[in-house]
Amino acid sequence: MYTQSPIFISALRWVAAAAAVLAAGCANTPPAANANVNANAGTAAPDTTAASAGASRPASTGASVAGQARTFSTQLATYTSVSFDAVPGWARDDFSESWPAFLGSCKVLTGRGAEWKDVCARALRVDSKNSTAIRAFFEQEFSAYQIRDDDRKPDGVVTGYFEPEIPGSRQYAAPFIYPVYGQPEDMLFADVRKLPAGSGTVAARVEGRNVVVQTGLSTRDMGAPGLYALDLSALTRDTLDRKVRLRIEGKQLLPYYTREEIETKGAPNAKVLAFVSSATALYEMQIQGSGRIKLANGDIIRVAYAEQNGQPFRPTLAQAANGKPRTPVKVRGSSIELQLDDGDEDDDVGGTSTSTIRTRGFTLARPTASGAVVVPGRRAAGPVIGSGIQDPSYVFFKESPSPSGGPVGAFGVPLSAGRSIAVDPRSTPLGYPVFVSTRAPGTGAPMQRLTIAQDTGGAIRGAVRADYFFGNGQQAATNARRMKERGQLWILLPRGLAVASAAVSSAIRTRGGPVGAGLPQCLVPTEGVCVDD
Repeated sequence: MYTQSPIFISALRWVAAAAAVLAAGCANTPPAANANVNANAGTAAPDTTAASAGASRPASTGASVAGQARTFSTQLATYTSVSFDAVPGWARDDFSESWPAFLGSCKVLTGRGAEWKDVCARALRVDSKNSTAIRAFFEQEFSAYQIRDDDRKPDGVVTGYFEPEIPGSRQYAAPFIYPVYGQPEDMLFADVRKLPAGSGTVAARVEGRNVVVQTGLSTRDMGAPGLYALDLSALTRDTLDRKVRLRIEGKQLLPYYTREEIETKGAPNAKVLAFVSSATALYEMQIQGSGRIKLANGDIIRVAYAEQNGQPFRPTLAQAANGKPRTPVKVRGSSIELQLDDGDEDDDVGGTSTSTIRTRGFTLARPTASGAVVVPGRRAAGPVIGSGIQDPSYVFFKESPSPSGGPVGAFGVPLSAGRSIAVDPRSTPLGYPVFVSTRAPGTGAPMQRLTIAQDTGGAIRGAVRADYFFGNGQQAATNARRMKERGQLWILLPRGLAVASAAVSSAIRTRGGPVGAGLPQCLVPTEGVCVDD
């Protein structure tokens, strides 16, 4: 929610672990999962040959143009043109349900180029209640491209998320002892693309919130006024927004505090937005990337993803039932169910029981805190509570200005339940329409509908990867926790839009193989969301 750097939102919008893919790979393929079968007319989709083992990538032609290029590629994905008739379930969807989400995206996309400005202007003239007219609009203005991963496989993973609601208070008083932090004022950022390669120590200056490496200086110069030592070996560079999060300690620039440091020593430069009674509920809200905090008088504080501490999302699960050691695994957005233990709600101060987050086959344990623990020598913004959760990542929130509707996602617009998804912005640009073919959680019924990519997640990685927003409330939570299905994606691109360069190699690349020369990382580069090196 996730998202600003919107990338990690939606916030810890964290997950797509190997466990997720393996579990999803064992699920049943949706009845319409084979894109080569026209669910409406029974004809073959035009991408049949492109998917075959002998298919070759087209010669490089520079920028590809949607509606003209039959296929094009990025480092992560291959996109192949298909007719709308070949998209399973296309003719059956109620497009009026997606229309408000699309118009919401248009408010942002109109500033992204002439193609979007014109398309969105024409969209305003469409009857918003006429599904047939809306379908005709998309067929006239857009071209459909099936997204395949770098192995040319059409199947991927579709998971779900929701907006949790937990009780809380503006003041610290038992049982409301766990602080919900805003973005710290002392958090600094460095652009990964501007950092030297290697693992040495370099000199850097701080300009506002930005860290700038000073080239040509030796380690002897690092003691000069305004200069700090930055150890490159300590940095995590693999972030979608190409930023690392740092802090100043003495004359050093260090990675921002871990969860353990924040929970045991406090976040001295972060505003406390509220206090909640359950560490596990707060952790789940961080994983979901947004949430509602319900006060005793009935008022709602809506919080959205603001930032992340830059540490990797790596929750440590307690020992499994079979006695195997604890295993790091990604949760939010993966195929592993994250579920609060409804039968263990005694998080009051003074309790001696253990609250848990249950996942499929494992239990993440947390000893209930016995009270505030303030560590001398470091002033925290409010009481400090240790939760015992070992995941080093930590999400900071901001109060959302939107009291109604869905939470605001990484794209900056309110999410629509049932029609918004979180994606990997490298292969699926934010704001774009994406048709999803998968199965509904629990029932296994076909779920084929037009969605809008309006959110991201730190671990929502991969070309054929979507995290489906179910909304808020208990039913949404149940569906989101159950959702882990195989699925396929088709992105709708405005006709005439210049996108990724065509592939330059005739060889089919296998996972982990060399990337074709000149292939971009992003389908549509957008600074702050997805950038090419």
